[in-house]
Amino acid sequence: MAEKKTKTVKKTTKVEAPVEAPMPEPRRSVAFIGSECYPFVKTGGLGDVMYALPKALTKQNCDVKVILPRYKCIPEKYQEKMVYRGEFMMDLCADGHQYYVGIMEYVWDGVVYDFIDNEEFFGWGNPYTNLVDDIPKFCFFSKAALAALNYMNWVPDIIHCHDWQAALVPVFQQAMFGGTPVAGAKSVLTIHNLRFQGIYNNETIKYWTNLPDALFDYAVLQQDWVDSNMLKAGLSYASMITTVSNTYAGEIQTPFYGENLDAHLRYHNHKLRGIVNGIDCDLWNAKTDTLLTANYDSKDAVKQKKANKLALQKALGLEEDENKFVIGLISRLTNQKGLDLINAIMPALMDGNTQVVVLGTGDAQYEDAFRYYENAYKGSVCSNIMYDEGRAHMIYAGSDALLVPSLFEPCGLTQLIAMRYGTVPIVRETGGLKDTVEPYNEYENRGNGFTFDRYENGLLLDACNRAKTLYFTDRARWDEMVVRDMEKDVSWENSARQYRNLYLELKP
Repeated sequence: MAEKKTKTVKKTTKVEAPVEAPMPEPRRSVAFIGSECYPFVKTGGLGDVMYALPKALTKQNCDVKVILPRYKCIPEKYQEKMVYRGEFMMDLCADGHQYYVGIMEYVWDGVVYDFIDNEEFFGWGNPYTNLVDDIPKFCFFSKAALAALNYMNWVPDIIHCHDWQAALVPVFQQAMFGGTPVAGAKSVLTIHNLRFQGIYNNETIKYWTNLPDALFDYAVLQQDWVDSNMLKAGLSYASMITTVSNTYAGEIQTPFYGENLDAHLRYHNHKLRGIVNGIDCDLWNAKTDTLLTANYDSKDAVKQKKANKLALQKALGLEEDENKFVIGLISRLTNQKGLDLINAIMPALMDGNTQVVVLGTGDAQYEDAFRYYENAYKGSVCSNIMYDEGRAHMIYAGSDALLVPSLFEPCGLTQLIAMRYGTVPIVRETGGLKDTVEPYNEYENRGNGFTFDRYENGLLLDACNRAKTLYFTDRARWDEMVVRDMEKDVSWENSARQYRNLYLELKP
């Protein structure tokens, strides 16, 4: 009798796609207005924020449009992809002179970028040149941005302006755009660095804005008897003021940090908030960074950072020794960054077990000082008087610690990037540095960096020595701090959520 064959049926398990968390409700529309934005044009932290925050807000159910000047220096690869959206003529000056306003659009990562086009203001040079040229340029830009929103019939719930270059937007909105659609939007003005305010003589700003004479008083534009202050006016008229860390929001209300606006900010403190910046964790990711010798995450950071250290030492001509304590300094070389303190302690830092790597440009006195140190301590100091993106990534990954001893620091991004790469920050307790770096507590073995409070070179040296002591005498605890730093949430997600809540507060 023939055997009966049975057919086996293979059972398959259906794998369901992960369910995405629902977007928070209600949806809000936000227009960002600022003078720079990565990758189109960037000179500092403002460019990073103008790129990363809108991108993060789209994940918080916000419809975001970014309005920028169309500078000639924007790379051609972006210029050629811009789409023409329209044009119109706009009154600007006190004598009734009209100017052309063109709108070119670029869409990327769920964010719409609208560029204000005008050859006379933006068709030459870099974003910032000198106040003689910059004052007219940004008076035009602030008014043109509002006019463009009306022209495109895109009326946001919130208009979010950044620094003095866009500070006149809330002023123009209330003084000249009443009765138009854009008048109903609430305004937020973010201070990224209070030192820069857009101060110029009254006659020039009166001419280029044609604002009513009543606004040129002490409560709004007047700085002193002869000058007007564009940032001050924006602070007066904005629905809400933010700055880039909670500590800095408090500091700028004091005479030392207030840059002559401390009394004005104390008067408006009921609408002042501090929200710390984040960083783009896709861009700054040691696991996927193609510029590193060895990629890593928190699980294998201890091993792979050694490989990156050796590669950094080799590339920069330092003595190749994985046991040396490498301190990185990535900074503008100016007084604000605490370089006078570093100057004072450099000989004491050079103990035979420490190496210092510098990257940046700035004041000639500091550029020359770091060149001197490189020559005086050959094999232990490398001074890169330049800015090179690839070298910055190498320093973040290959250093053991990053030095940020700033006199003042509204937020600071370098300490956040350093933590993301497992590099321990050594910082002064000011602004965003205080808000993001928890000082190491040896008794409880917690904290993610080393800090000092008063602006004194002896305290900076003490912080460096405390870091070196832990590194050389208790490497296990040091390595635990490296892991804590890498696992700390420094993304924009939490900050974007706080901004969204602020927008809802203004527009329930």
